[in-house]
Parts: sequence; C-alpha cells; structure tokens
Amino acid sequence: MPMLPIPVFTAIVLVYLSLRALLAGGRRLLAVFLMAVALQSLGMALAGGYGITLLRPALPVTATIIPPLAWITFRAALFRVPSPAECAPHALAPLFTLFCRIFAPATIDAVVPLVFAAYGAGILLRLRVADDPPLARLEAGGLPTMLWRGLGWSLIASALGDVLIAGAYATGHANWAALLIGLFPTVTLLALGLFSATNAATGDDEDEPDAETTILPETAVEDADILVRLDGFLARDKAHLDPGLTLARLSRRLHLPEKRLSAAVNRATGGNVSRHINGWRIRHACTLIEAGDTMTTAMLDSGFNTKSNFNREFLRVTGSTPSKWRAG
Repeated sequence: MPMLPIPVFTAIVLVYLSLRALLAGGRRLLAVFLMAVALQSLGMALAGGYGITLLRPALPVTATIIPPLAWITFRAALFRVPSPAECAPHALAPLFTLFCRIFAPATIDAVVPLVFAAYGAGILLRLRVADDPPLARLEAGGLPTMLWRGLGWSLIASALGDVLIAGAYATGHANWAALLIGLFPTVTLLALGLFSATNAATGDDEDEPDAETTILPETAVEDADILVRLDGFLARDKAHLDPGLTLARLSRRLHLPEKRLSAAVNRATGGNVSRHINGWRIRHACTLIEAGDTMTTAMLDSGFNTKSNFNREFLRVTGSTPSKWRAG
C-alpha cells in the first residue's frame, strides 16, 4: 500500500489551511504564508524523499522567504497591514541567502538559521511590548498573543534544528543528521502553519485604517475619564456583545488612539482592555444564566465564540466555574 512521506502530508494539510483561510475570511496574507510553508515542505519531500536533487540548491533560499512572510502576517493579524514600502526591505533576507548560495555556499549553514532566529526573536520582542494588540479579538483574551508567541518560538526552533543538523555533519554523525532532517524541519513547518492558521480567528480588521487622534496628556484624572467614557459606551451600545470587537474598533468608536485607550485602561484598572471587556461579557452572561438561559446560550449571547475562552474568563472574573456558579 503506497504511503505519503510526512513532508508531503504536511504540505497537503497546509494547502488545505491556506485555501480555508482564503475562502472563509479572505485573509490573503495568511493564505500566502501558509502556501509558502506548504511549498517548502513539498520541496523538502521531493528533494529528500523522491531524489529530485535539482531542488536542493534552491531550498535554503526558499526557506528564508518564510520568516519575513511570518513577520508580515503577524503584523497584519495583530497590528496593521504593512504597506508595500514596509514589506519591501524584508525581501533582502531571501536575496541575501541567494547571494550566499551562489558566491559563498559555505555560509549557508549559518545564514539560514540566523534569518529564522532573527525573525522569531523579532516577533517575541514585539509581543513583549504589546499589551493590547489592536486587531486581536478581545473575546480571545490573551490567546492571540500566546499563539503568535508560539509561532515566534517555532521559527527559533527551526533555527536550532538547522544548527543541530550542521553540527551532526561536522562531528561525523551523519546518521543523526539524517534523523534530524527527516523530523525537525517537518515538525517546525507544521507548527508554523498550525500556529498561524489558528490565529486566523483572532484578528479581524485587516483592511481598516488606524485612528489618527492627537494623544492627550496622560494623567490619572484623564485615565479615569476615559474609563468612564468606555463604560458608558459599553452600557449604552452593548458593543462588548460583539464577538468580533477589537481594540482598533473600540478606539475608533471612542475617538481615541489605540495606545491612549489601552494605556488608560491599564493604569486605571490594573488589567488590559481585553480583560475589562470580558468582565462586562461575563457579568452579562451571569445575568442571562440567572434568568434561566442555558450555558451555551449565555456564552454566545455575551460575545464569546469558544467554550474554552468563556470558561477561562468566567473563572477569572467570578472565581468559580460556570457550573459551580450556577449551582451556588
């Protein structure tokens, strides 16, 4: 019975995820990224599993297309879509790799891991200073940040895998290298695809412009005033019940810059915007449960898309699970 090599299976999964991202949400950047990862996995399978050695010289170059695409997709999903001028410098990574492949092939084993590690570290550092990514759905809480952090670590893991493979060859352990080549790149490529595809549900306003408003002086009084404005808006318009609500949408409705709104909520409440909005959602869900609604109805009607997010936020806000809270 014929069997598919693991890289081919990985490529098929990633092509499916790419088409689903394109057809379901029109997320073109995500679809392009997933397709690039799928093609890299397929190229590895053809070169390693089917003996098409002509592809091997190109694989390091095509591999270094993936980290820049990961960075651009990350920025578009959580912050804003980079302009063509902002994307253009990232073409230097594969171009430099191509230059090294032709004129300094001995450096390839160092260049490719450095590209992956640099972009992985860039994603992790950007997330470290971003309390409230403007395009992440507030319903998801900290999940978008956690998943994109996983993608950043996957890029670094890929770099580590390349270093281990080069080390195995350098120390004369070709059998170890063969094992690592068969396992490490495939696993990390699949992880990259799954982390980014999962994040397709965590960002939304891909084509909406940023709010442009002059940042006001940051004082405790003004922070409190912004919080009052926010709570008044939520009480009046029930915007928190929209599961697609993002910081970007909220800031536009309040005519405030995203960073100003986020900083004010952080200082005034000790939490972030996502937690504050989800607090409103959980209190609304409690009201519905008390009125006799089912747990699923209360969850969906309060702006949550997934049971895991609902349960996590319910425990954080009330100190109890939904079932225990209802029984009590």
